[in-house]
Amino acid sequence: MRIFQMQRISAIALVAFMAIHMVVVHYPPGHLDFSRVLVRLGQPVWKVIDIAFLFAVLMHALTGAYDVMMDVERVTPYKRVFAGLAIVAGIVAFVYGTMTIIAFQPSPEMLAAF
Repeated sequence: MRIFQMQRISAIALVAFMAIHMVVVHYPPGHLDFSRVLVRLGQPVWKVIDIAFLFAVLMHALTGAYDVMMDVERVTPYKRVFAGLAIVAGIVAFVYGTMTIIAFQPSPEMLAAF
C-alpha cells in the first residue's frame, strides 16, 4: 500500500514539474537562447526545483520498477533484496544528481560565448 501511495504522490509531483518545465523551457516569453538557460541553471531557486524534480523522477521510476518486479511470481521471494537495491540505487542517483546540480556555476566565459 505504501508503494502505491508513493507512486501516486510522485506522479502528481511530476505533473506539476512537467508543467513548469514546459512553460519555462518550451514556451518562454521572448527568445530563449543557451545563455538564458545557463543563467537560470545557476540560480539557487532553480537548483532547488531541479533537485525536487530529480527526487520525484527517481521515486516514481524506482517504485514503478519495484511494482513491476513484484508482479513476477518467481521474484517475489526476493522482495526485500529488490527493495534494498532500489533504495541504494535511488540514494546513489539522488546524491550524484544533487552534487551535479549544486556544482553547476556558469562561468563568465561560458556566458560570454553565447
